Amino acid sequence: METGTLHPMIEADQQELYALGRKMFAIPELGYKEYRTRDLILAWLREHGFDRIERYGETGIIVTVGSGRPSIGLIAEMDAIPTPGHPQADPETGAAHSCGHSTQGAIMLESLKVLREELKQRTGTVKLYFTPAEEFTDIAFRREYIRAGRAKYFSGKINMLMDGIFDDSDVLIHLHAMGRYEGHRFSVGSTLAGFVYKEITFHGTASHAAVNPDKGANALNMFALFQAAVGMLRETFVDEDKNRVHGIIVKGGSTVNSIPDEVVYECYVRSFRPDNLLTLSAKIDQAAEHCAAALGGTATVSELPGDLPFYQNEDLNKVIYRNMLRHTVPQEILTDERSVAAGDIGDVGCFFPAVQFGYTGFEGYCHGRSMCVIDEREVYAVPADIVVGTVTELLDHPEEVEAIKANFTPAMSREAYLRHLEGTK
Repeated sequence: METGTLHPMIEADQQELYALGRKMFAIPELGYKEYRTRDLILAWLREHGFDRIERYGETGIIVTVGSGRPSIGLIAEMDAIPTPGHPQADPETGAAHSCGHSTQGAIMLESLKVLREELKQRTGTVKLYFTPAEEFTDIAFRREYIRAGRAKYFSGKINMLMDGIFDDSDVLIHLHAMGRYEGHRFSVGSTLAGFVYKEITFHGTASHAAVNPDKGANALNMFALFQAAVGMLRETFVDEDKNRVHGIIVKGGSTVNSIPDEVVYECYVRSFRPDNLLTLSAKIDQAAEHCAAALGGTATVSELPGDLPFYQNEDLNKVIYRNMLRHTVPQEILTDERSVAAGDIGDVGCFFPAVQFGYTGFEGYCHGRSMCVIDEREVYAVPADIVVGTVTELLDHPEEVEAIKANFTPAMSREAYLRHLEGTK
């Protein structure tokens, strides 16, 4: 693909950058278990002379260069997601970087290296936040992790947000893989949905499946009836809200020869509208409870607040967009997409001017077993150049940063957000 001129340092660093990207892609780890990733990042930082390094929790890292205002924050995620069958999946956990988080780390490390040199002629601070546990998965492990006091919340950025880790930054810049090229090289201004995580357990009564099925209450049938009810609810969904209900059965009974007495279903309820998310969530609860009761059983619902919807900062995205145009034409930039994907960047964006731009250069689709890097320049070098160009523009024009901050209004108070986080059933 045609691209503009790279920053001279990025141009010179390409082979080292691509090698780093390959190393990070090859060590996929699930959230709060990113120990090899952490160690690789720390070794790279020491090798390249970075000394203002802080650790957060067991795997998070914060690196600082420069001093004074403006203060620009960069965010890179660390974790992988279970993707059995992926060629580079971990043989024990099934985790793979099929969401491309490893590429964020390589991009942002190269960007920070360049920005450290640029800051020798400028005033300002750049902080790089390596955030663990973005993917909302491996729930049983995370419950125990939290119970042991090793974290407070299921998602890494939410822990960092509540601990005030981002408070030193005026604005925050994040980026995320888009998957394969389908007419757009970049995206800017995408809205992300919010979601609630549910674990619904249908309780029945076991009996011999052939001899006396009339003595049992079939929990799997309760779930099947519930699925039919959810299907009927879908025709009430408003298209613009992008509502979604999707899940997996993690327990479907104990043995074929017995009426299932317990079925466990994990699901997400998604929507762009926070108010609608709560309403839809309540309807799902009611459907589960009444469908179970109709067949002689009960249903219990446990719920975790997932990620809030992400509305990007328009003023900051204008700077990102200008720097994308150094590498492409407007027709290849996807703008203002309404994506049903979610991320804990949405929670951060409630309190800080934040953006997340997209980049391509991959084969396959996010979370798919064929997701891999096929164009290293497009995946690593060009996004790093966009980050560097955006940050240097902001450093050179601190009045733009002040205007962005002045025009930003938090979506809620910290107290209201805490109530949201503690609203677990």
